[in-house]
Amino acid sequence: MGLTSHKLIALVALLAVLTVLGTLWVWPRLAVRSWPAMFLRLGTVLVTQVVLLATLGLAVNDYFVFYSSWSDLIGREHGAAVIQGAGAGAPPGVQVLGTAEVTGAGSVGRDPAQVGRLDRVRLPGTTTGLSTDGYVYLPPQYFQPGYEGRHFPAVLALTGFPGDAANLVGKLRYPAHELDLLRQGAMKPTVLVLMRPSPSMPRDSECEDVPGGPQAQTYFATDVPADLRASYRVLDGGRGLGMIGDSTGGYCAVKLGMTHPQTFGAVVSLSGYFRAAEDLTTGDLFAGSAQRRELADLNWRLAHLPMPALSVLLADSKQDGSTYADSRAFAAAARPPLVVEQATVDSGGHNFTTWNRLLPPSLSWLSAHLGDPA
Repeated sequence: MGLTSHKLIALVALLAVLTVLGTLWVWPRLAVRSWPAMFLRLGTVLVTQVVLLATLGLAVNDYFVFYSSWSDLIGREHGAAVIQGAGAGAPPGVQVLGTAEVTGAGSVGRDPAQVGRLDRVRLPGTTTGLSTDGYVYLPPQYFQPGYEGRHFPAVLALTGFPGDAANLVGKLRYPAHELDLLRQGAMKPTVLVLMRPSPSMPRDSECEDVPGGPQAQTYFATDVPADLRASYRVLDGGRGLGMIGDSTGGYCAVKLGMTHPQTFGAVVSLSGYFRAAEDLTTGDLFAGSAQRRELADLNWRLAHLPMPALSVLLADSKQDGSTYADSRAFAAAARPPLVVEQATVDSGGHNFTTWNRLLPPSLSWLSAHLGDPA
């Protein structure tokens, strides 16, 4: 039974209820002064607490999907996580592993010309040797008559760390949001590339080229675009590719846009931050270099480096800690040719509910700043 299975949550929740009821039933019988009774009372309390905490932990993980499987929980790489050693010098190209259902798309059937197609893919890094599994969503127009020879803009969407790419399909519903926006005429048909923000799991690379370690920035800025254009009809040039992400993915989107504006024409940060995290999951990203650490600080880049020609949207909740204030300060410090806009909601935390409210206007904004199918 999978870690994120609703059956598992229901089973553990039922066990918690039975444990509490059992404790209430047996407690009067243990209310005697003896060492065995005392240890039995202590045991019932401990078992009840453990089962209640397990229920809470599974419910929280089901919402945020911090860990997508038992192997992910204990830190073992497997299947749809990360595969090292794609082989430098190999020809670029996406490896299609199968297809998945477009969830939340309504009763429109499964015809690709009506609902699009969601490919489960592996994106090998031909220059970095890294590889990550994710999804590529092709919009309905990709399969419709009249579009056979057209190339489409693409958007690289990243989760927060350590989220799974499946979050972007099931929790944030990127393909379903695009379908809704296409029907409303609020978005151009766009290829969506749905991925984790680190090609070095379980390590958090913060989209950094780590000295002597994973070259995550090069992977996302060079390898992934090359894979896409070798396998799908995706536009060339900066207006052909945008980027969006939540939390860590938001930091990565703005960072990669600022460092590679010739690759990413427009980027969106959903509750992202502006300075690379440094903790047990990242390790030493900068080999002790103060200069590398400064270059990974987006506010430092604003203050000390030329402004990149880039369009940025910072989307936040006003109640999400310091992110809203940090975004306002970043936007105020930006100067042309860097253009920074903000989208906000008045309430909401650092979670999928808030990002689902911010996602439709963010995708519309991103689409307006990318090229038309051509």
